[in-house]
Amino acid sequence: MDRPWLAHYPEGVPAEISTDGYGSLVDLLDRACQRYASRIACTAMGSDITYAQLDAHARAFAGWLQGLDLARGARVALMMPNVPAYLAGMLGTLRAGHVVVNVNPLYTAEELQRQLLDSGASVILILENFAHTLEQVRDRGSLKHVVVTGPGDLLGGLKAPLVNLAARYVKKIIPAWRIDGARKLVDVLGEGARRSFTPPRLAMGDLAVLQYTGGTTGVPKGAMLSHGNLVANVLQTEAVAQPVVHDLAGQQLTILSALPLYHVFAMTVCGLYGLHAGMRNVLIINPRDQASLIAAWRKTPINVFPGVNTLFNALAHNPAFARLDFSGLRLTLGGGMAVQRQVAERWLQITGRPLVEGYGLSETSPVATVNPTNATAYSGSIGLPLPSTDVAILDDEGREVPRGERGEVGIRGPQVMLGYWQKPEETRHAMTADGFFRTGDIGIMDEQGYTRIVDRKKDMIAVSGFKVYPNEVEAAVAAHPGVLECAAVGVPDEHSGEAVKVFVVKKDASLTEAQIQDWCKDKLTGYKRPRYVEFRDELPKSNVGKILRRELRDEAVSAMSGH
Repeated sequence: MDRPWLAHYPEGVPAEISTDGYGSLVDLLDRACQRYASRIACTAMGSDITYAQLDAHARAFAGWLQGLDLARGARVALMMPNVPAYLAGMLGTLRAGHVVVNVNPLYTAEELQRQLLDSGASVILILENFAHTLEQVRDRGSLKHVVVTGPGDLLGGLKAPLVNLAARYVKKIIPAWRIDGARKLVDVLGEGARRSFTPPRLAMGDLAVLQYTGGTTGVPKGAMLSHGNLVANVLQTEAVAQPVVHDLAGQQLTILSALPLYHVFAMTVCGLYGLHAGMRNVLIINPRDQASLIAAWRKTPINVFPGVNTLFNALAHNPAFARLDFSGLRLTLGGGMAVQRQVAERWLQITGRPLVEGYGLSETSPVATVNPTNATAYSGSIGLPLPSTDVAILDDEGREVPRGERGEVGIRGPQVMLGYWQKPEETRHAMTADGFFRTGDIGIMDEQGYTRIVDRKKDMIAVSGFKVYPNEVEAAVAAHPGVLECAAVGVPDEHSGEAVKVFVVKKDASLTEAQIQDWCKDKLTGYKRPRYVEFRDELPKSNVGKILRRELRDEAVSAMSGH
């Protein structure tokens, strides 16, 4: 196929990458731990952990897992924010030959149960702050082993017990919980360190991560990411970053992980690429705590900063952020949601560095396209395909449309998933015969190979970079006994990009907006809950009875804009 984008790659970015030098994702990460053993791997809550220490923690966790005599490829759920235990748990799980299942720690018990049952996870490593959610899960499926970590675990010295005590008794941010048979991470690591460990034979085609995402049905499904998928995406990310970090070759770069590592963008770019490149990873537990984020940046100036539009926007309007040292900043990478022009322009004005937009999905490990990292201005596009990646604009039959015409964005490359976990039909519908993943996003490619997203084929709502699927919201709201029918749409929001609005036809005439909001608190994670509720006598429908969400969305947007 025609690849016009290759002529517009910055100097030094290759057309293709090769994964031949690695046997697995574990091989890639193990080499980093050995090569950079004396370097700081991560900084959390003011404490540093070296690559050698992270290596030892991961090896101990792998040893403990191996002692459980689990079947090869067993699923291990990781349910925690950005704490060092996540990195140790991820690397240890992979080393043991098992599969990482990333879980949003803000999930409700209902959402957690759904993911545990679908993945068949045997083990969960969970931050103590969220253990009460697991306690409420009625059916845990195959889950047999629960490992609980405190927020201060792995920080070393007196810092660990002090942080844990403060969380429990001073800040009181750990709700009471009781789970029979639950083990403490520090005990598990001690036990694992005493065990002999035999590294399993791993191959690039082996499953490494189950990354859950929604779909046209709204039912979350696991994108199966192989060792090869993730190695490829790490090397692709490394290749496109070179134009702006090459001048710091030999020096340790510092990357800021404000995005949660359980999110595929942060897992790959901050976690895997950061480790592979020997970076110092500054872990931010709560990105909404801007004071802590700014304090961390002030203490350790940042070179690489992946984030989402809402985070960039909030920081760009914080006077304390503008006073930081940006002399070392080389790459600000925006993903997860569209970067807005006014945010990009303000960012450039404050930091002196452009905000570079990329694009990807859980199914593509996730990075598929990115603007040239040495760009000097906002393009409004999602950029060019990564090395070894093809992007095509497709019609409904999967044929490529003429340049400049709109169609569905298709992606083909070594980072495209193996398929959906235990959903062969969904996998078949998502792929074309010649290997393109159908993204559901509508785009236009120009003559240079830059693609611009113009619409969504799916009705997905993007709230602060997180995907919200209308069917899931509608299912929760429709379960209320006072609701006859409902429809959920996304409406513009200056803080989160989009917010959820639900249109409701009442079954009970006394039903109120407050009752809907209260009902959703136990059913949906915060970002999925409706921000707005509007009652209607009826909802617009097609001639086959399908609710016309797009019509409702257009009405809502028009009303908000005053037109």
